[in-house]
Amino acid sequence: MRACVLDRVGEPLRLLERPPRAAGPGQLRLAVQACAVCRTDLHLVDGELPAARLPVIPGHEIVARVIEVGQGVSNWRLGDRVGVPWLGWACGECAACRRGAENLCPAARFTGCNLDGGFATEMLADARFAVAIPDRYGDTEAAPLLCAGLIGWRALQAAGPAPRLGLYGFGAAAHIIAQVAQARGQEVYAFVRPGDAAAAGFARSLGAVWAGDSTQPPPQPLDAAIIFAPVGALVPLALAAVRPGGTVVCAGIHMSDIPGFPYEILWGERMLRSIANLTRHDAVDFFAFAARHPIRTSTVCYPVDAANTALADLRAGRVSGAAVLLPQAPAVT
Repeated sequence: MRACVLDRVGEPLRLLERPPRAAGPGQLRLAVQACAVCRTDLHLVDGELPAARLPVIPGHEIVARVIEVGQGVSNWRLGDRVGVPWLGWACGECAACRRGAENLCPAARFTGCNLDGGFATEMLADARFAVAIPDRYGDTEAAPLLCAGLIGWRALQAAGPAPRLGLYGFGAAAHIIAQVAQARGQEVYAFVRPGDAAAAGFARSLGAVWAGDSTQPPPQPLDAAIIFAPVGALVPLALAAVRPGGTVVCAGIHMSDIPGFPYEILWGERMLRSIANLTRHDAVDFFAFAARHPIRTSTVCYPVDAANTALADLRAGRVSGAAVLLPQAPAVT
C-alpha cells in the first residue's frame, strides 16, 4: 500500500510504501476510494492538535470498500462501501459516552490524528464507527460529507431553527451546509474573506441571499451564525451580527485567539458555543437527510501522491469547495 505520512509537524508529508496490515478483531480492512482534505489536516501538519500521534497518516473524510472483515464483525461484508469519519473509537463506558456524548469521550481516538487515516490506498477501521453512505452519491462527491458535512450538520443543529443563518468562511463545510439550510427553509448569508469575489460568487451560485465581506455587517440581523473559518477575530463580528437571543457557533477544531470585546454585543441573551467532534448518531441523521435531499459537493481531485499539493492549495485558498485525494487521479496542473 502507498501512504502519505506526517513524521514531524511543520514538515511535508512523506510518501512511502508499506505492507498491508490484516484486519484485527472488530476491524475492517479497506481499499480507499476517495479521501477529502480537511482544514483539520492543516492544523495537524501545523502542530495545533495536541492529541496527535506521530508518525501518522492523515485523512478522515474517507470513502472505501471492504476488502477484509475482522473476527466478530457481522454488520459489514466484503465489497460494501463505507464511510470513515473523524471519530474512530470511543470507550463506551465513561460518563460522556453513557450520556450519548461519545464526541466528548476523554479516551476517544480520531481518524488521521491518533489513528492512521485515508491519505493512503488502504487502511484499517473499527467496524462500529464506519458509516453507510447513500447510493445516490459517488465516491468523490461523498468524501467531503464525512467531515465537512457531518461537522456542519452538528453545528447547524446547535444553531437552532434560525430563519436567517450566517456562515463565516465559505469553504468545504459551508458550501454543503448552505444547501442543507436552504432545504430546511432557511435563508443563508455568506461571509467571505475581504476582496474574495470568487468565494462570494460561489456562495450566491449555491443560493445564498447575500454574500459579502466578513468584516462588514449583514443587511439585517441574523438569527444565528456558524463560524467555520479558524479566525478568532470573527467571533465579536458574528455576535454583533446576530439579534438578541441569537446564537453563534464556533465549528472548527482550532481557532486563533478571540480578541476582547464589549459585553454589549454578548448581552441580550446571545449565546456563544463550540462544536467538538461528532457522534455516530450525527452520521445516521445527516446521511438520512442527505438521502432525501440531494447535496452537490464541489470538488477538486488530486492523486493521493499529491497530498502535499492539495494541502498547499487549501492553505492558500485556491480550492473552491473541497479537495479530494484519489488512489489514481490525473495530476493537477
